[in-house]
Amino acid sequence: MKKIVLLFVLAVSIASCKSTSATNTKTDTKAQVAIKGNWVLSSVTYPGSEYIRVLSFQIADSKCFEGSTWKFISNNNKGDMALTDPNCPSFSSPFTWFVNKDGQFVLKLLNAGEKAKKVRDGYVLTLANQTETSFQLLDKIEVGGKMTNVVYQFNKN
Repeated sequence: MKKIVLLFVLAVSIASCKSTSATNTKTDTKAQVAIKGNWVLSSVTYPGSEYIRVLSFQIADSKCFEGSTWKFISNNNKGDMALTDPNCPSFSSPFTWFVNKDGQFVLKLLNAGEKAKKVRDGYVLTLANQTETSFQLLDKIEVGGKMTNVVYQFNKN
């Protein structure tokens, strides 16, 4: 009897420790609809930005994203983006995205013609300061042994 109780307690403990993934939570439809449309990523800021470089989305220097254009379609969670700075690498990509109930913005960059279910890697950022004409995405990075935010500022186009 003691073994059965012990096994039951162990099973409950394991089940209660199960983590939830950003992709396994419900979507925040209201936040998604507010993002629908054409946007410009107007600035990328973080402490120490004048001294250190950050590779954003494993594509280019974070400053190359300033001025980039982003189109978000909320009814099918798709979109596309393009870097526009002539001093930076040329890059454009379709993507899938959604906002979950925890305020997390989940983004998957795709290659042309590629299905999102075939892409294993993506990015989870925090949605912040959302208004009708602007919003921010926050990405956590480690700088000098401390966690800090990279702030991507979007403005409606």
